[in-house]
Amino acid sequence: MKNFNELGLSNSLLKKLSEMDFREPSEIQRKAIPPILAGKDVIAGSATGSGKTLVFGAAIVDRLKKGHGLQALILTPTRELAEQVSTSLNEFSKYAPLEIIPVYGGVSINLQIKQLRTADVVVGTPGRILDHLSRGTIDLKHIKILVLDEADRMLDMGFLPAVENILQECPEKRQTILLSATVYEDLSSLAERYMINPAHVSAESQVDPSKLRQVYYDVPSKMKFSLLVYLLKKEQANLLMVFCNTRINADFVGKNLKYSGIDAVAIHGGLAQNRRKNIMWNFHKGKVCVLVCTDVAARGLDIPNVTHIYNYDLPKTSKEYIHRIGRTARAGKEGIAVNLVSQRDYENFGRILSDYSLDIAEEKLPNMPPVKVQLFDRRGGHDRNERGFSREGGAQGNRPGRYKRPNKSGGFGRSGPSRSFRKVYK
Repeated sequence: MKNFNELGLSNSLLKKLSEMDFREPSEIQRKAIPPILAGKDVIAGSATGSGKTLVFGAAIVDRLKKGHGLQALILTPTRELAEQVSTSLNEFSKYAPLEIIPVYGGVSINLQIKQLRTADVVVGTPGRILDHLSRGTIDLKHIKILVLDEADRMLDMGFLPAVENILQECPEKRQTILLSATVYEDLSSLAERYMINPAHVSAESQVDPSKLRQVYYDVPSKMKFSLLVYLLKKEQANLLMVFCNTRINADFVGKNLKYSGIDAVAIHGGLAQNRRKNIMWNFHKGKVCVLVCTDVAARGLDIPNVTHIYNYDLPKTSKEYIHRIGRTARAGKEGIAVNLVSQRDYENFGRILSDYSLDIAEEKLPNMPPVKVQLFDRRGGHDRNERGFSREGGAQGNRPGRYKRPNKSGGFGRSGPSRSFRKVYK
């Protein structure tokens, strides 16, 4: 097995990796760094948290020189990932300093305009990069290295037109590196148009299936939040993530967990960037134990030591589900994914279970008292018990409609919990 000394890295980067206690390269690092250092276009497929920042960071630190203008652009789907990548690159370049800045929306553009005048490397979100292009405050004509980080997530979020517009502003003679957890048709088409004979490398997931336990509870809608509170108070865990599908539900769950005496905070795209940075810092440091989030936190972010994943809302596809549960059971540690399945989740859960590689066991519903919740609107919150809340344990106004359970014929019935999702979809 190759170690870092055998990958062709510079002495300055090796020195910094030693200080950071990087002992052995990950699989994706071993496979992708050599062709990238050789200047080839590369498509790297690997799960979140597998060390992909160093994959492209190696070429940036080793090949670029400070003060030669903007030479590298890294596109990321979220502000948090832009911050994280920028921080990591600054650490890697300690002994070969570069001017590396994050560029994203939700903050003042004026400071970014000033920083862009001296930037060597920009890590940014597509929307804000396009904004700077339209203002003429960023020049991509001398880009040597272009990176699309978490490319599948960017396309899932609808950034394909923006990404293509940005690519067209970059010189044809450049190195392009595409990193993604999955590579599908749109990504393949993008690679064909904008990459030259790319090398394809991939690595297995960092999640250890033998150490990941997956369970679900078939819970009445009106008791869904009560079950979440019961399970969280019962657990003896350090860091947990609770996923919701909407900002409204994330706020509802986060605030009401706090009212129930659980140290929780919600994060989603509707919060100001400084607030989001502060939340993530507190979660990383263990000052907050329960992070309630939308999928903005499911991909790309380096959040180690998460022991439990709770799906308060079920995602629409098995791919999204796998991205979520990939936050736990990593690096040889045990983890558990808990799914709270009520009537509105039946259709999504059925699609997830159609992926037969997933082994999700049913748990018996415990006896638990109903928990009082508060509803929130622009005028503030007020107390109601869960029976006075919406049918689905979500924010009022987010009406569930007529959700249907899977039946034995493969269709969907009108009411009542399914006895066995696995029997229906196997």
